[in-house]
Amino acid sequence: MDVRLRAFQDRDFEFVRELYFETMRWAIERYFGWNRLQQEENFSTWFKPNEARIITADGTDAGWIQQRHDASEIFLGSIYVTPAMQGKGIGTSVIQDLLHLAEHRSQAVTLAVMKINPAVRLYQRLGFHPTHEDDYKVYMRADPKAGGSCPTDSMQRS
Repeated sequence: MDVRLRAFQDRDFEFVRELYFETMRWAIERYFGWNRLQQEENFSTWFKPNEARIITADGTDAGWIQQRHDASEIFLGSIYVTPAMQGKGIGTSVIQDLLHLAEHRSQAVTLAVMKINPAVRLYQRLGFHPTHEDDYKVYMRADPKAGGSCPTDSMQRS
C-alpha cells in the first residue's frame, strides 16, 4: 500500500472534522458526555490547518495528521485513520516516517493520548514511553536513537 501525506486544503475541513467525531465520539461520550455543538467549538480551538496533512493510501484519503515542529521536538497532536482503513498499517507507517524524520533531526516526538484509547498500545510498540498523565490522558515521548538515520521523504510530500 502506498501511504503518503498531502497538504491540507480548505475543502478537506469537513472530512477532517467528521473523521475526528466518528473516531473519537465513543471516548468523548465516556468521559464528558456528547454535545455536538460543544465538540465543534472545542475542535475549532485546537485544529490548526497549517499543521494538518491528509493521509492518503493508494491515492484515496484515508485519514489525517496534525503535527507541530519546533527546535527541540515534533509534537504529534492528532492522527486519525478512517475506520474502513484501520488495521492496515497506515497509521503505523505514518508514525514510523515521523519517527525517522525526528531521528534524522535528533528530535524527540511527543504526544498526548486518551488513556482509554487503544492507540496507547500502538505508540508503546513504536517506542513511545509515558512521561506523565492527568485524569484523562497519558503523555508520551519517543527519543531519537543514537546515530540518526536518513528519513524517508514521505513526511515532506505535498
